[in-house]
Amino acid sequence: MKDGPDISRIAALIGDPARANILTALMAGKALTATELAGEAGVTVQTASAHLSKLEAAEMIQCRKSGRHKYFTLGNDDVAHALEALMGLAAGAGHLRTRTGPRDAALREARVCYSHLAGEKGIALYRGLLARGMLHETGESVSLTPKGEVFLTEFGVDLATLKRSKTPLCRSCLDWSARQTHLAGSVGRAILAQMQTLGWAQREDGTRVVRFSPKGEAAFRDALGPV
Repeated sequence: MKDGPDISRIAALIGDPARANILTALMAGKALTATELAGEAGVTVQTASAHLSKLEAAEMIQCRKSGRHKYFTLGNDDVAHALEALMGLAAGAGHLRTRTGPRDAALREARVCYSHLAGEKGIALYRGLLARGMLHETGESVSLTPKGEVFLTEFGVDLATLKRSKTPLCRSCLDWSARQTHLAGSVGRAILAQMQTLGWAQREDGTRVVRFSPKGEAAFRDALGPV
């Protein structure tokens, strides 16, 4: 037996088309029911339940109960990070979905990647924070600078709470649509949440699309965009 982690089981789970569709649907960061996920996967609820059981056993998803209902989300940020990387590989190899439409351009412009901002806006955010000296990049590692800590606090982010979390503050994530880096980690999540709180942007119902208002666009460029 070869040494090291066995990736074959995880690869087999993701490789099934129905399960891949389920995981992709959960990349929106919204908790969904088995019925909703069955619709996303194009299978019956009974078949979807079987897939969900396998994914939950592998800790790729987690189940949350609310009354009589069960809701499913991705297991953690690591799962989302791996899925986004796989999307980048698929896009680079030309393995794109044949179902296209007006949302495609919007998804490339700005979308959620599980819980943080992705797309062209996400890339602009990452570049802007680097250019403004708020992030420091060393190889594939990225960290928050003292200047970044001051900015985030003034921006309204509870940095002390983020530091107590087990989730890394900052991590780079390869954007599948542009194959460039955007910001993940608890800081990436907090910035997106605060932009929504400030009314700069909002999620489009039923999709991963994030739409910025005209005022939000201007505020984003002034405070966070590349200089």
